[in-house]
Amino acid sequence: MIELDRIKRFSLKRRRSKVNIKEFASPPKRGIRFLKFYNSLPLILKVKDIKEIVEATVKAKQNKKPVIFMCGAHVIKCGLNPVVIELIKNKIISCLCFNGAGIIHDFEIAFCGKTSEDVASSLEKGMFGMAKETADFINNAIKEGVERGLGLGNAVAEKIAESSLKYKKLSILFYAYKYKIPVCVFVAIGTDVIHQHPSFDASLTAEGSKRDFYKLVEIIKNLEKGVVLNFGSAVIMPEVFLKALNLARNLGYKVKDFISANFDMIYHYRPDQNLVKRPHIRGGKGYYLVGHHEIMLPFLAQAIIEKL
Repeated sequence: MIELDRIKRFSLKRRRSKVNIKEFASPPKRGIRFLKFYNSLPLILKVKDIKEIVEATVKAKQNKKPVIFMCGAHVIKCGLNPVVIELIKNKIISCLCFNGAGIIHDFEIAFCGKTSEDVASSLEKGMFGMAKETADFINNAIKEGVERGLGLGNAVAEKIAESSLKYKKLSILFYAYKYKIPVCVFVAIGTDVIHQHPSFDASLTAEGSKRDFYKLVEIIKNLEKGVVLNFGSAVIMPEVFLKALNLARNLGYKVKDFISANFDMIYHYRPDQNLVKRPHIRGGKGYYLVGHHEIMLPFLAQAIIEKL
């Protein structure tokens, strides 16, 4: 028979606990400013993570370290161009990375103030992605720019900046060009609607994207104490980033102590491995936050700007 009087116990006051009232949220109040609301959040779990990301981003900007902003095109389709533009204007973003769809949706916003077609109805008629202005503008911008020695991203950004587009002041690429922020665009041939058009030149597109890859390596080699933010690219950006980081290290640059954060609506294996875990085996820290872009990005951006 067990002897209960021999059980070992201790005082709760001496036990290490993971939650403390010092980390509790403050009660909601009517009419408070954003920063007071931000500071009222509990310093627990994902709030703690996002506050660490904010602090790291602010510190990177203050110390003139890179803040690389990578995103999928869904960020644009969520109406977040003004948020990204504000980060550019405040000189927080030091490098902007898109996939091929990103430049498509950004151009369409600049050109006619709308984007994102109904794929299912257009596909049935074989007309999905067949808008002539989108394809001809971007494909010709790539042709002209790459032939002059530019990378793909800067070729399109320059063309948007120099063209009379009605809504170009809502274009991320326009402001990247205006503030001299490098734009790197990574294209998978056949994934973008503009590849269906006769104006598409695969060799120049590939050459421009290759130049952007090398530009990203140039930036990553100085990433120590910097920050990488990825919003919504589940495949292209995580894969490109991992290879660019590897190439920088292979060339002798000790890129270790940096922060990376992946923001997406659901969990994906590839960004978790290639952005959050694998790069930080010997230093730095990675974060994964799940939530809708239209909530997470404005929240993050407002916190960064307030803290600056």
